[in-house]
Amino acid sequence: MSETVIREVTKGVWTFSRPFARFGIFPVGGRSTAVKLQNGGLWILASTPLDAETKSQLDTLGPVQYIVGADAAHHLYLGDYKKAYPTATLIAPEGAITAHGDKNLTFDGVWGRDPPDTRYGFEDEVDHCYFSGFKNKDVAFLHRTSKTLIEADLLMNLPAKEQYSKSSSTPSSILGMAKFGPSSWLHPRVTWNLGVDKKAMTKDAKTVAGWDFDRIIPCHGDVIETNGKQAWNETFRFYLD
Repeated sequence: MSETVIREVTKGVWTFSRPFARFGIFPVGGRSTAVKLQNGGLWILASTPLDAETKSQLDTLGPVQYIVGADAAHHLYLGDYKKAYPTATLIAPEGAITAHGDKNLTFDGVWGRDPPDTRYGFEDEVDHCYFSGFKNKDVAFLHRTSKTLIEADLLMNLPAKEQYSKSSSTPSSILGMAKFGPSSWLHPRVTWNLGVDKKAMTKDAKTVAGWDFDRIIPCHGDVIETNGKQAWNETFRFYLD
């Protein structure tokens, strides 16, 4: 049985959640997110394997137009998605391209290399903010219609209950990872330490804080269904205060 949990979180936004242990130890879960654009095409943050269930659901929803990598660490499956959907536009941070094993994979856009005001074609519906000062060079995305913030490592909401809901293992099996989220003592401090350029982090954290969102879909941990703005401000409070 597949361990992927497919869910329409809100109209036009689907998540593909499954178990994932960082370094093979920490059960943080993994998640891809698909957004149906007004023209019927799909925008996908591709962070999990393109298994049969995921591909079947995507093919049902519409043609894949954009494949995005969220940061330097979430690059493993970009090639699989591009191979399955060769006409889609592939965009990722520069760090992901450097880390990706297939050097022949062609990227149509590169955060950190392209001019900051570069438009990739989906900006009428999805905003993006590249965190150049964050260790993993993350990109935060806002789907304006659903007021949903989509991101990878900038904010986690552990334990990863949904992502392990079809797994025989438990997401809280590692001491210290059971509760790591916006309201925890640790998360804001880790976020501060992961800022390699505090000035740039402050600027980008404030940009996202100014966006109009209520929900957060992280790659790691449960979806924050409401009060997402508060969760963001708590996680980034050392940059926002």
